Amino acid sequence: MPAEPSGPPSPLGSDGGGLRDLSHPIDDGMPVYPGDPHVQLSPALTLDRDGVAVTAMRMGSHTGTHVDAPSHTVAGGRTMADVRLDELVGEALVLHVRGLHDGQVYDWDLLEESGPVPEALPPIVIIDTGWARWFSGERRTRHPALAPHAARELLRRGMHVLAVDTLSPDPTGGEGFPVHEAVLGADRLIVENLRGLDELPTRVRVGFFPLRLGDDGAPVRAVAFLPAEPRSVRGGTLVSD
Repeated sequence: MPAEPSGPPSPLGSDGGGLRDLSHPIDDGMPVYPGDPHVQLSPALTLDRDGVAVTAMRMGSHTGTHVDAPSHTVAGGRTMADVRLDELVGEALVLHVRGLHDGQVYDWDLLEESGPVPEALPPIVIIDTGWARWFSGERRTRHPALAPHAARELLRRGMHVLAVDTLSPDPTGGEGFPVHEAVLGADRLIVENLRGLDELPTRVRVGFFPLRLGDDGAPVRAVAFLPAEPRSVRGGTLVSD
């Protein structure tokens, strides 16, 4: 089956560093998790008729690239009104787990395929399965899933935010949500549907900036803060290499 890429990541910065957009664009009719509200965008006001352009939006709180608050799966859990912005900004460990097949459950051994996972983790762990390329096709629902044991071990080592490039860290259409129960049940956070992870370094600073909703989740603008390329002095002038 040919890949159905969702397009290259959108750079927000210039030169070799700056900002990299890790978010899927929100479009009319875009893919959503099975059973979630469909995304509907339509003109509410137009320049010709009203003198201004305004778009009417109908969508769920877990549309596109988004964050899950504990209350998404935990009765009485924190809502987005209780989530501090600084919980969603910080240093991240990026684990590139490639070569996975449809529906595969990846465990600790695959997380460590490129090297040992540190005993003390940064607050954010990003798992790059490469599945973002299937976001626009039906194969998106057959994504790989994280083993619950591995999620619990990441939590033990200090992870506060689990971020993935799939619809969910749990199997879509599977029985229950064991990874959600582990992570959100520990009062931590989950970010889903990232993109553009393949070129990220193993350590990078990221930010997930949610709409200011007070409920079970919110779409986010996900951004990686990339270091600028090395600079050198040539002929007395500071230039980028």
